[in-house]
Amino acid sequence: MAEENSELPFVAECNEVPWNAPFAWLAAGWRDLKRTPRLALTYGLIIFAVSWGVSLFAWWLGRFALLAALLSGFIYIAPMLAIGLHSVSKDLESGRRVSFRRSSKHMARVLGQGAVYALILLVVLFIWSRSGMMLYAFFPVEEGNRTVLLEFLAVGSVIGTGFAALIFASAALSLPMIVDKDADMVTACLSSVHAVLRNKPAMAVWAACIVALTGLGFATGYVGFIVIMPWLAFSAWHAYHQILRTEPWPALAEVDQ
Repeated sequence: MAEENSELPFVAECNEVPWNAPFAWLAAGWRDLKRTPRLALTYGLIIFAVSWGVSLFAWWLGRFALLAALLSGFIYIAPMLAIGLHSVSKDLESGRRVSFRRSSKHMARVLGQGAVYALILLVVLFIWSRSGMMLYAFFPVEEGNRTVLLEFLAVGSVIGTGFAALIFASAALSLPMIVDKDADMVTACLSSVHAVLRNKPAMAVWAACIVALTGLGFATGYVGFIVIMPWLAFSAWHAYHQILRTEPWPALAEVDQ
């Protein structure tokens, strides 16, 4: 087994898809949602409750508590919930019976990989936060100085967009891969980044869809997340299945019913 793993590629190869492929992923994700409405609603309510819990906790303790809460809890919980939802789409695709218990077993099986992803995300977010603080040193904003303020906002937007793009690229296809294959999280993240770079038009449309639907969820006071987040997670599974070619990696053993 160790000898086989040593021969695995550094990253997974990928297919190139048309720019409008994300709309097919959303349609497939919606079909999964309609096939498992009760299970999707369960996950959606958990996401809704966690989102409000983090927000209320941050509001109660102050702005710095928001950062602490996000970094210590939500960053780890969110990927694990996504993994549970990806496993539902996997079981639907394989014709297996789906249940919250079964998806929870999928989550438990990859707890270690989820922790690695959370650690990667924490490092990126800390660097992002530190780079934002450094901007104040290079662009000291003084009251009434509109030019410096505009420069500060422009540079900050570029930096923020770069970090957001990095997080998106690493997350787009990596979590479905560790649900499906016996691969480590670093390989999955690098494979995801590679696939995003090879499919820039399609992934730009996919990112825009995610931003738009997430914005809708925020606009509804997180109520929209009850449907939107399971829908996006189901759709992401279909994106992974269409783009990444992961045949060299062994499939994970099936969990018990």
